[in-house]
Amino acid sequence: MASSSPSVLALESRRAVEIAELIRLNGGVPFVAPALREVPIADNPLAFEFATTLYAGGFDMVILLTGVGTRYLHKILATREPEDRFPDALRRVSVVVRGPKPAAVMREWKVPVAVSVPEPNTWRELLQAVEGRPERSVAVQEYGRSNPELLAGLRDQGRSVTAVPVYQWQLPVDTRPLAEGLERLLAKRFDMVFFTTSVQIDHFLEFAEKAGQREPAIAALRQNFVASVGPDCSEALRSHGISPDFEPSHPKMGILVREAMQAHGRLRAGG
Repeated sequence: MASSSPSVLALESRRAVEIAELIRLNGGVPFVAPALREVPIADNPLAFEFATTLYAGGFDMVILLTGVGTRYLHKILATREPEDRFPDALRRVSVVVRGPKPAAVMREWKVPVAVSVPEPNTWRELLQAVEGRPERSVAVQEYGRSNPELLAGLRDQGRSVTAVPVYQWQLPVDTRPLAEGLERLLAKRFDMVFFTTSVQIDHFLEFAEKAGQREPAIAALRQNFVASVGPDCSEALRSHGISPDFEPSHPKMGILVREAMQAHGRLRAGG
């Protein structure tokens, strides 16, 4: 495109305002089209079964994959019991946090963390981080969809594993921004596309398929500068035949925006 400021499509939902501002601050023109929404599982018997086992001492390790999922789980359990019961129970087991967001929740609740998974915080680093630990009975707080590689890897380590689903991902209620984003992408009106979670690509292509535009959307993404927040997201993109052009030095949204904008600027300048 001829414009000196790159036009950027971002599919972020929860932090849509923040990513738009980050793109502007780094010299881009943002168009944010949320590709998903988180829907708590209101009727969640597995969560209460998990809690019953936890309170009875049936788990010796609890793995928390997301901060929002940890809070949702707490909110679900607090509908039937005192609010402090879940944090109290976590203090009696080995808590594993996948990244900074569940770690922040544990600090807030004053729950000690036994294992903090290093960057880029994928299921591979998680398995490495707990390798050799003695805990055998493990509960995993899931996020939106299950991770069969993680669950299988934990079982391969000789552990009994219970998955605890907390929320699901669906398309946004208002899909008009997504429709406009798809239209602009197909019209080659974006210079860059940012993906900040692996589910965004699944939902975006699901939406494109409903519009009869799945293959054109994939072709358009292949022709664009695609920036992925980290390995899990990049793996999802590659599974759809899209090779990301950029991954940041750390899998964080702010770093993704800054470094991707810089990389794209160098590319435009021929460097």
